[in-house]
Amino acid sequence: MRHGKYPLIVTFLVPPVLLYVVFVVSPYLQTFQISTTSWLGYSAEADPVGLANFTALLHDGRVWNALKNNAVLLAVVPVLTITLGLFFSTMLSMGGRKGRAGVTGVRGTAVYRMVYFFPQVLSVVIIALLWKEVYHPNSGLLNGALRAVGLPAPTWLGDPRTAFWCVLAVMVWSNVGFYVVLFGAAMSAIPRDIYEAVLLDGASRWTTLRRITIPLLWDTVQVAWIYLAIAALDGFILIQQMTNGGPNFSSDVIGLRMYETAFGSESKFGYASAIGVVLFFLTLSVAVLALRTARRDRIEYS
Repeated sequence: MRHGKYPLIVTFLVPPVLLYVVFVVSPYLQTFQISTTSWLGYSAEADPVGLANFTALLHDGRVWNALKNNAVLLAVVPVLTITLGLFFSTMLSMGGRKGRAGVTGVRGTAVYRMVYFFPQVLSVVIIALLWKEVYHPNSGLLNGALRAVGLPAPTWLGDPRTAFWCVLAVMVWSNVGFYVVLFGAAMSAIPRDIYEAVLLDGASRWTTLRRITIPLLWDTVQVAWIYLAIAALDGFILIQQMTNGGPNFSSDVIGLRMYETAFGSESKFGYASAIGVVLFFLTLSVAVLALRTARRDRIEYS
């Protein structure tokens, strides 16, 4: 500090920025360049093809099918996850025994939050393998329960009509617990006097959630929506481990389509890079759109 603040900033800031540029920014830029070539990934030649890869994407039925599945995930996963997260966190924060203001949480709230959060400490691969066993048509827990009560046992992951929705359910299940804890922490910062005044006016819990809790937590909900939207545009690991896009490409997503194009039998790295560029702009557009459409005046409380 004897030599001024700028030498200190340069000393501590420049090395991590250089590392970030080399290992993060540089691969992104290389992807843009590779997307305009016919590179096969392992060859020394990478003939430039201009925008031919992007033109081919417009006529690729599998890519459009994958984008359709991602669109469904984008429409369903954030809504279900945030709704369930708000519901459970509300019940844990103000749905239990009557207190002085009627807003105390249920008994054992910390235990419930730990149980809800438990999937977050598991690897996504472990979650996928666990649920793959749960959905197993012969020895799976789900079909075992159905047979015990005399109901038919479907082939959940082997049926094109149900495979995608089974993976979607696992995606919601694996994310809800994190947002239960996140929303619960945000609710604990809201002054109890606000809830006390609302309850004294005779408002129901649904009205309190809709008129008080959600507006005060809107910044947190907005962030949750963006993260879940990005997760919905990915979904790669769960789907690869549980169905690998099948059966009959019914559960395919754009991330898996990019992976299979690059590392499958075709080894079309240039074409896969074009898919990656499209996914990059799609994710960026969704994030910006979510920020702009969800913008509203911030409510302050003390």
